[in-house]
Amino acid sequence: MTPWPIDALLPHAGRMILLDRVLEWDTDRIVCERIVRKGDAFVEADGLPGWAGIELMAQAIAAWNGCQVLAGGGAIRPGFLLGTRSYRVDADRFPPGAKLVIEALRTFHDKDGMGSFSCRVDTQGAHAEARLTVFSPPDPTPFLDPRNTLDSKGTAP
Repeated sequence: MTPWPIDALLPHAGRMILLDRVLEWDTDRIVCERIVRKGDAFVEADGLPGWAGIELMAQAIAAWNGCQVLAGGGAIRPGFLLGTRSYRVDADRFPPGAKLVIEALRTFHDKDGMGSFSCRVDTQGAHAEARLTVFSPPDPTPFLDPRNTLDSKGTAP
């Protein structure tokens, strides 16, 4: 397992990187860590809101993709969160100082970049889980131009 820094794995920048590091990864799974710190993006006085667990999960999937791409000699590219199913969190907030462990397990992935992951966020006293659907096309450029109307392969109808 190559220990790349988290900012090398994500297309995000600066304060929008919500993960601290990758603990482990393989072809189907990634485990990341985040310490909730006051002053970080989205963190309020009493902690990180529970809804932010979805973004932590999405970034873990992006980090998984980054590990796969870099291990294969490729370049990091943007992906898209298409949907979230059955998001459940049993706390309103992840408190300041909490060590969050974020896990994403690939349950489906096709050659066009469509994927599904079963995800969880765990810390003492709080747990969140969901299934996320993502899309990471080989060339995301056409999908980033708002003037384009495209099908799932990035071609104009």
